Amino acid sequence: MRQMEAILETVDLKKYFPVQRGINPFSKSRKFVRAVDGVNMTLWKGTTLAVVGESGCGKTTLARTIALLTKPTSGDVIFNGKSIVNGKTETRVVYRDLQIVFQDPESSLDPNITVGASIGEPLFGLMKWSKETVDNAIKKSLEVVGLPHDIADRLPGQLSGGQKQRVAIARAIGPQPKLVILDEPTSALDASVQAQILRLLLELQKEYSLSYMLITHNIAVAEYLSDFMLVMYSGDVVEYGQTEEIMAKPRHPYTIALISSAPIANPWKRNLLQVDIRGEVPSAINPPTGCKFHPRCPYAESICSQERPTLREISPGRLVACHFVEKTA
Repeated sequence: MRQMEAILETVDLKKYFPVQRGINPFSKSRKFVRAVDGVNMTLWKGTTLAVVGESGCGKTTLARTIALLTKPTSGDVIFNGKSIVNGKTETRVVYRDLQIVFQDPESSLDPNITVGASIGEPLFGLMKWSKETVDNAIKKSLEVVGLPHDIADRLPGQLSGGQKQRVAIARAIGPQPKLVILDEPTSALDASVQAQILRLLLELQKEYSLSYMLITHNIAVAEYLSDFMLVMYSGDVVEYGQTEEIMAKPRHPYTIALISSAPIANPWKRNLLQVDIRGEVPSAINPPTGCKFHPRCPYAESICSQERPTLREISPGRLVACHFVEKTA
């Protein structure tokens, strides 16, 4: 693998949400939802990292914690070579260089202000630009996402779903960020519009040298857009590597099941190794001991319920958290 520079790293990042039970708010027997449970990951400059997994696996919470929309319980986030969770990095600088495109543009755009005002607001606040510079930047942002200038005078309610998502993307790239977090950017759109948005994201990445962190449950979208893939299960990272390698030969039993369950138009591209998993995603409040996947894993043995597997390198750049990864070789 060529030498690359990291733009984003997390170090044992955890996000627990307290759960209050009973009528006594001061009870010492408090429990927590372990949404993100010690994630270590790296995103390389100019690449796209797809974070995939079932609903409830913690991928969106991971993204929101990295973006400081929710405070981490513990651990660290290193962005552009500096820690951003200790308050020493100015928030304005963080949000100038790190932007997020949310899943639903309907709720992320203020219905009471015009498109131009939505795009211009972060430019005034983060970039401290003059009105003339902001007006020109709004026009430029609309151009690069394929929208006419007069869209700037409309309200979000006057736009189609695809247009709203393009506006959300235009707002994100306006401050000229280094990293954009894409939280299910196409899930609320029709299939034809999804394809347009994905092509647009690739074009913008090349034009502006952007790095992307893609949050998705759609394996096909991850395969199309990403260079690297990180697979999450119940708050843990279970596999990481280049997307092409993982799609061709997944090694963690959960990754195998995830990919084999995804609809793939070309039957020759289907992975022949199938894993049948049963049961439900475990409770994030009372997760199983050892490997969280062991109650559903066909390869599980006694050690799996006793010891939590570490994320270990099985080949250059390929990490898997499984005691018996050799069985899927």
